Amino acid sequence: MCGILAVLGCSDDSQAKRARVLELSRRLKHRGPDWSGLYQRDGCYIAHQRLAIVDPASGDQPLYNEDKTIVVAVNGEIYNHEDLRRHLPRHKFKTGSDCEVIAHLYEEYGENFVNMLDGMFSFVLLDTHDNSFISARDAIGITPLYIGWALDVLYYCVGSVWVSSELKGLNDECEHFEVFPPGHLFSSKTGGFKRWYNPPWFNETIPSAPYDPIALRHALESAVIKRLMTDVPFGVLLSGGLDSSLVASIAARHLSGTKAAKLWGAQLHSFSVGLEGSPDLKAAAEVADCLGTVHHEFHFSVQDGIDAIEDVIYHIETYDVTTVRASTPMFLMARKIKSLGVKMVISGEGADEIFGGYLYFHKAPNKEEFHRETCRKIIAIHLYDCLRANKSTSAWGVEARVPFLDKEFINVVMSIDPEMKMIDTEKNRIEKWILRKAFDDEDHPYLPKHILYRQKEQFSDGVGYSWIDGLKDHAELHVTDKMMLNASHIYPHNTPQTKEASYYRMIFEQFFPQNSAILTVPGGASVACSTAKAIEWDAAWSNHLDPSGRAALGVHDSAYEVNHCPDVSATKMMDVGT
Repeated sequence: MCGILAVLGCSDDSQAKRARVLELSRRLKHRGPDWSGLYQRDGCYIAHQRLAIVDPASGDQPLYNEDKTIVVAVNGEIYNHEDLRRHLPRHKFKTGSDCEVIAHLYEEYGENFVNMLDGMFSFVLLDTHDNSFISARDAIGITPLYIGWALDVLYYCVGSVWVSSELKGLNDECEHFEVFPPGHLFSSKTGGFKRWYNPPWFNETIPSAPYDPIALRHALESAVIKRLMTDVPFGVLLSGGLDSSLVASIAARHLSGTKAAKLWGAQLHSFSVGLEGSPDLKAAAEVADCLGTVHHEFHFSVQDGIDAIEDVIYHIETYDVTTVRASTPMFLMARKIKSLGVKMVISGEGADEIFGGYLYFHKAPNKEEFHRETCRKIIAIHLYDCLRANKSTSAWGVEARVPFLDKEFINVVMSIDPEMKMIDTEKNRIEKWILRKAFDDEDHPYLPKHILYRQKEQFSDGVGYSWIDGLKDHAELHVTDKMMLNASHIYPHNTPQTKEASYYRMIFEQFFPQNSAILTVPGGASVACSTAKAIEWDAAWSNHLDPSGRAALGVHDSAYEVNHCPDVSATKMMDVGT
């Protein structure tokens, strides 16, 4: 991952303004500790903090076309850049960077090239011929991006548009700022957004394609293989659950013969984190042994996690309860990973959204509601699991790649008749059955059977159940009953309903007090990571709202006892796929 900060259409071209942009860009240096760059011309500033993954030697940014009239700064990876280069024979490339292709595609196609990109990305592009600019974000929102508008106080006019990879790059400068919507492009020529990503599953039609396990298997293998594109050491995050274990298995099978293997060896490295004796650590060690990876197991204590909470919230820029819960172990693990010299990891986020893998999907009343809920989950994932996976790792200069959110793979999965995704105990179909079945190969097993059919375990649960319990106990010490009585007056938007939620909100507003920042975090009731709409599936859920998978009463093997369910929480929460 990298960090980008752009100030465009500014009336102030002074040295003081340049110094301020550099100062703000340094707030993003954790995302890109390898190099810094700044382009300035006619009131436009484009700053970049680079994490060098592809072509570390010559791919510094900003990047340019041949005569430097097109300037671009990019955060992310373009997996099909070599194919795109072959379709641009008239253009001369100056670096081996996968991102340089964006400048040349703009020359050929204007603003209508973004859907050609296969990857995770957010970028800002300046056309110096007329000082027009565009900015775009990847289809699902794997990379974070924010946009804001500022007053040029010195000149008493409104003019500058700010774009930043993180809130902290622009929150102190803009009158208003917001999340840059995934799958959209902003153009200075129109002054607004337009959607470039319009997949078939966006419409109201319920898909009807038959389930083809081999096609599904090949689609995921393709998504993992393309993410082996790297010039630096890498590994896989391994929780021992289905999703991360499948990603690790595929990567281990196909690593040999790749450029990465020639540079760094053909034995895959894997990483797991948890409290001593946690379910994830045990399962991950077993999977690693089966796959023959070089496995690294990291432990943390509840106190270690609590001590890191303020740093975590500063970096992930949210007060959503489950995102904070799940981000903390990932944040701690990323620091350990970076200390080993690893700069890129492949992870398992996204599978639960597209397959309906969260345990509450057991209660889906019909295939139509099942499908609509998966659509709602995918559309919202950039505010939850994508945010967590990206910012928790980028805090330490590590890049996370997520093959389950590959555009083509999503299209394959979301075209399948949702009847095949539904949980059916009479037919022995548990959550994500079609994914499990696709990789249930008797002749060449991808995973041991009991791992392949392990029940869904949310990451903040799987690292150790006492982690969440410890967080709740800690919040009790910092938030009084009187504070909770006044919560609706202090926090009229997304009012916290639990002491844990209130504790995170207080920390968040210390760093990001602006109303625009508060509005970037979504809210709504949830049970076991559901959307608010899905709570209607079971009348009992409205009295037992909690983000933990253990709130899926009658479904989770270690579900809460009914009389010990947590207090109602009005904060919508998602969690990492296992």
